[in-house]
Amino acid sequence: MTKVAIYARCSTTEQFTDNQLEALRQYATERGLEVVAEYSENKSGWKDGHQLELIRLVNDARRRKFNAVLVWSLDRLSRGGPAKVLTLVNTLNAYDVGVISYQQPWIEASGPLKELLYSLTAWVAKFESELRSERTKAGLARARASGKVLGRPQGSADKRKRRRRGYFKRYAE
Repeated sequence: MTKVAIYARCSTTEQFTDNQLEALRQYATERGLEVVAEYSENKSGWKDGHQLELIRLVNDARRRKFNAVLVWSLDRLSRGGPAKVLTLVNTLNAYDVGVISYQQPWIEASGPLKELLYSLTAWVAKFESELRSERTKAGLARARASGKVLGRPQGSADKRKRRRRGYFKRYAE
């Protein structure tokens, strides 16, 4: 029986990985895969070093704790484009750990086609994320232009906590 680790990620703390985890567990059961570990986090796929569970997963892959990583889709690994996804996949492959995508079964191809499919899928994920970011920025700019005040309200508890932690610096002139 193939031992797999499940990796689930959502981009924000307002989202949850429960749906991914449930579907991936069921997928593993239906295919006779033994789930030996789960890694779940709510972090951006853009920032290197912020996905602590992914770092832990790679370290466990190096220790050969499983034979494959099961993900909802490749964009859960990274939104950084083809280079980042291919680097991660190649690192896992160097440890004899494959990647299985619930949403993209075609990535299980072999040879040069496999690298092309990973690259295309990662490029689409990055492009989609950039488009979403541009739309959000345009919406915020439109709201500001119409006079809407954005951000946390003055005196909010969260803003006070950030100020105490030194997030906001005051500069004397």
